[in-house]
Formats: sequence, structure tokens, C-alpha cells
Amino acid sequence: MNLKEKIYSVAPVALQNAMVSAYGFSWRKRRMGGIFHQEYYEAKNREDFTSEQWNEYQVKQLQKLLLHAMQTVPYYQQRFAQFGLHEKSIHHVSLDTLNQFPVLSKYDLQNNGTTSLLSHSREKRGAFFPSSGSTGTPVNILFSHKMHQRWYALFESRVRNWAGVSSMVPRGMIGGRRVLPKASGGPPFFRYNAAEKQVYFSAYHINKKNALNYLEGMKKYQVQYMTGYAMSNYFLAQLLRENQVDPFPLKCVITSSEKLTDEMRQLFASVYHCKTYDSWSGVEACGLISECEAGGLHISPDAGLIEVLDEDLKPVEPGVVGKVYCTGFINFDQPLIRYAIGDEIMLSDKACTCGRNMPLVQEICGRQEDVIIGKDGRQMVRFHRVFYHLKSVKRAQVIQHSLDEITIRVETELGLSKEDEEQIRKRISSQLENLKVHIETCREIPLSRNGKFQAVISEIKHPH
Repeated sequence: MNLKEKIYSVAPVALQNAMVSAYGFSWRKRRMGGIFHQEYYEAKNREDFTSEQWNEYQVKQLQKLLLHAMQTVPYYQQRFAQFGLHEKSIHHVSLDTLNQFPVLSKYDLQNNGTTSLLSHSREKRGAFFPSSGSTGTPVNILFSHKMHQRWYALFESRVRNWAGVSSMVPRGMIGGRRVLPKASGGPPFFRYNAAEKQVYFSAYHINKKNALNYLEGMKKYQVQYMTGYAMSNYFLAQLLRENQVDPFPLKCVITSSEKLTDEMRQLFASVYHCKTYDSWSGVEACGLISECEAGGLHISPDAGLIEVLDEDLKPVEPGVVGKVYCTGFINFDQPLIRYAIGDEIMLSDKACTCGRNMPLVQEICGRQEDVIIGKDGRQMVRFHRVFYHLKSVKRAQVIQHSLDEITIRVETELGLSKEDEEQIRKRISSQLENLKVHIETCREIPLSRNGKFQAVISEIKHPH
């Protein structure tokens, strides 16, 4: 815990709000200063591209990125040479011939992302940001200020604007940041970021009793739309309905992280009297899928090239689930080329009634984790911050046996250090109190029956 976090943990709520707002001001300046407005208007103009214009744009960006990687990035210099690729290969590459280039695994990014995957020719003022993967093995992505502004311009135009809102509209957010330092903390379960008109709600204190305080925060700051974790927003809306509160109309709900289901959409429509918009991206910032006004899930071709492939790295047909491989177009400092991001989608071969010539996705086949339940009824699905920056943890799994007992299974090659074990116990207790915590180590965490890694497992019956 750094000095700011220590001060925040003991500060009164008013001072915490001031600290959150100060952070929000610097964050807003970083993302929406500089070239943001120019990039935003260019992104808006590209929405009118024909299919031919999009193809030409992507080929040009692809060749530019590959050449830059070959000339300035040690990792790719070595990998391309191993595959017999040279500058002539790049000058003739097309969207259909990218398959001659090697894929980048998450393991490669974790091990080389802050070293040999960095370009020798980088933009100024870069900083690393960790992903929010739930496995305990985040990747670190380099964001320069300009890259951050390019990415945020796309997010503003394709996610918020398509949902009928903007970053200037008061919003509520349920995400991974800790609002209350301790699991036992009392209301309010939110803090206010005045610089961005954002109410940040705790993802770790959602139960039936506390839900009414969340509603108070929404009303106090006139929240007009909700964003963040799909499951946490679903839990909150479910509890508001159980409390029989009057519908609280919003302009929209914009979800992320977990799979958005039809049941979630129906619940949000019932409680908030609005439409829900789905989206998919990630801190890697190498691909973007977002829902338009007509309900179509569109790939943004200017965010990156998305390949949907089978186990043999062959393209799948529309209507068939495939793994996502991304080649990002906005981060040349740390190029991600054919990156296996770990998610799955299903493409569509239909056209959207909105008229945009941007590829359609039939379904985002996202993560569906089990739910962990606290003794007071609180529900949560995300535990990735428990394992942040723990060097001996390769990945981890949380298993709940009862309301009193959980097991944390840690995959590690050299064994779990005492320091990392202490951090895990401390962080878990800050989310869930009065639990018996077992920690097991292993060389490899077994996969589920469908061959996938499951970060959260519940062995108790869910109350809903």
C-alpha cells in the first residue's frame, strides 16, 4: 500500500471524495486532452466508410504496423526472422495473408511485454497498466498519452455515443477499484468523482440491505446511466427489485467484463426503464466491439484487425464460435500482432439496419463465472486484484465450499512465497470477512470439463 492509499484508507468520506476527484481530474486530462478531439472527429467520420474504404484503411495500417515492428521491436525482429519474413513480405501482405505471421500468446506478452516487445521508437510519457484478468496473471500494457487519447476517442464515439450518452453525462460505475478499504465498512458504499461526474460504487458490498444506499447515491448525484461489471450491475438491479423500489429511469446501461445475457437485459429494462448496450474490449486496447442504436454488435476496424480462428488457426465461418486474435492499430509502442487475447466470439454474415459497413458479431461468448456469496448476502465474481503483482503466482482459482470456507488454489512454478501468501490472505479478508481460507499450491490448475479455465467456482447453491 503506497502513501496515497494509506491516507485514503483512514480519511473521512469528504476527503476521500476530494482525493477521488483529484485523481479523476488528472485521469480525464490524460485521456481527453491533447489529440483526443481530433481523433474523436476522425473516428466519427470513418463510421461512414464503405467496405472498400475500410479494407484499404486496414491494409494500410497493417503494413505500417508490421514494418514498424520489424524495424524497431526486438521481439518481432527475432520472431519474423524465424518465420523467414522480411520487408518484402510486409509490402505484399493483405488481410487474407496475415496468417503467414506468427501469433502472440498471453504467455509471450506476460514475459516480454515490458522488455523486448517494446519499440525502440516510442511516444513520450508512457505508463504501464495491468489487465483485469481474473486468473491472477495480468498483462502490462504500455499507454502513452497520445495512445490513451486515440483509444478513448474510439470508446467515446463507438460505446458511449452509440448508447446515446457521453463522458459528460453523470454516470455510475461498478468496477474493480476499492471504494471502502475494508469488507466491514459501512455506508456510503460509493465515492464521487466530481471531475468526471462519476459515482464509483463498491463491487464488494452489494447485498439486499446495502442496495438502498446504492440507490441513494444514484439519486443524490443524478446518475443517468450505469456502467461496469455486468454481473455486479445485475446483482444490484436484482436487489433493488427485491426491495420493491420504484423504477429508477436511466438513459442506458453499458456493461463489460462478463457475458451480457437476455435475462440481464430484461432486468435492467424493468428496473431502470432503459436499453442495455453490450461491448467488448480490454486493457490491451487492440480490438473493440460495441452495440449500435439498432442493436448490432459491430467490430471497429480502426481499433484493430480481429481474426476469429479455430484450434488449427483457420478462420471459422459465420455462426461458428472461434477464438479471437487481435492485431491492434493504435499502439505502436508495444505492438500486439495476432494476439491470442483469450476470448471467443461468433461472427455474423448479416448487414445491420444502422447502415454502417462495420463487421457484425452475432455473439460475444464471454466469461460466465460462478458467484461467491458472503455471510451477509453480498455477491461478487471478480477477485483479480487479490493476485495483482504477486511474483510467485502464475494464476489462481477461488473455490467456495460454504458460507464459512473457501479455498484459493495457486498455480506456481517455484512455490508460493510467504510474502505473497500474506498478501493473498490480507486482500481476501478485505473483500470477505470471517472466512476460513485454505491456500493450496500446484504446478497446474486443472481445466473444467469443457477444457476451459474457471477462475471462480462455487459449490453452494445460489440463492436466486
